[in-house]
Amino acid sequence: MIIPLAHRADQTQEYYFSVKLAEVRRLMAAGHDVINLGIGNPDMMPSANTLDALVKSAYQPTSHGYQPYKGTPDLRQGIAQFYRHTYGVTLDADTEILPLIGSKEGITHISLTFLNDGDGVLVPELGYPAYRAVSSMVGANVREYPLLEHGGWQPDWDVMEDLIQETNASGATSNPTKIIWLNYPHMPTGAPATHALFERAVRFAHDHRILLCHDNPYSLILNKKPPISLLSIDGAKDVAIELNSLSKSHNMAGWRIGWMAGARPYVDAVLTIKSNVDSGQFKPLMDAAAEALTNSDEWHRERNAVYQGRLDAVHAFLNALGCTYTTDQEGLFIWAKLPDSVESAEALVNDLLVNKHVFIAPGFIFGPKGNRYVRISLCMNKERIEEATMRLNCTGNPAGFL
Repeated sequence: MIIPLAHRADQTQEYYFSVKLAEVRRLMAAGHDVINLGIGNPDMMPSANTLDALVKSAYQPTSHGYQPYKGTPDLRQGIAQFYRHTYGVTLDADTEILPLIGSKEGITHISLTFLNDGDGVLVPELGYPAYRAVSSMVGANVREYPLLEHGGWQPDWDVMEDLIQETNASGATSNPTKIIWLNYPHMPTGAPATHALFERAVRFAHDHRILLCHDNPYSLILNKKPPISLLSIDGAKDVAIELNSLSKSHNMAGWRIGWMAGARPYVDAVLTIKSNVDSGQFKPLMDAAAEALTNSDEWHRERNAVYQGRLDAVHAFLNALGCTYTTDQEGLFIWAKLPDSVESAEALVNDLLVNKHVFIAPGFIFGPKGNRYVRISLCMNKERIEEATMRLNCTGNPAGFL
């Protein structure tokens, strides 16, 4: 006998990459050399001083017990100093920062904290799947807002106005629109953050009394201008929370070190939920994270120089596929449109994996508008990306054999 599942388990699908990576592993187990260009899993090492701090802390007898639910003071101070240096934003380390076990955890805790069953949530029609998945799991009314393909993948604010009015009208006053999810530099399109965008978003949140949740993990990767935090905008702390992490920006994806930043009432509210879910993080991880946050600007420039070389190789790969793309993208991925001759992103991805043993991500996993797009990760060394291109060229343009 199998006990019936909860509705949320019936309604939630296994994460696409979880399924597809199992297929990749089967091919590799069969002896095939698969080049994985689909996953945003940084392959470079954290800084040497980060690793030294981890080892040093691990040898301390006091490092192995439970830690405060709000993380160590040193980590919170490190985050505050990082925000001041990187974004010019002042945060109170004691009241406006909450360390997280990765920012993905923050998406869940924020949703549990602020959303009642039936409340409206606005998520981008192309974006991190967790925004939709978690909102649905907590019983929210998920509404996707458009991104303007020919307007730099910026939100369509006029349509968002209509979505809020429709949601609030159908839910009356008991189930208003409560949260907007925003993410710039944007994943998967690579659209950069701008002050004008953030100012518009903050004004929108004030006008509609909505919590603006900004996910900001890519601001230090291939950024073409000084990085921006949403919290640098006047009035943002009244209506906004920002998530950030060390996964992408500091080569520490498996460490699961992230945080949320915002006004004290928001931090305290989320802590109420979080403290009932986990018991904090391992102190050596937090000590090493505090050290990582002191990485020099030169360290970040050197890392970005490596990514730039890979970017050039990815452009050559996409050219071989006949795809089109913009060159102003920021972050760890390149978003590219398929040529008309290709049947679909799913068909191309499956063909490349089976016949060329190259895995790339189809755009539809980020939303239906991505059906004619693919996303390529920069988390693979340049030589392997070039090898993937050689595999394409062995039999000509792959667009021709679909």
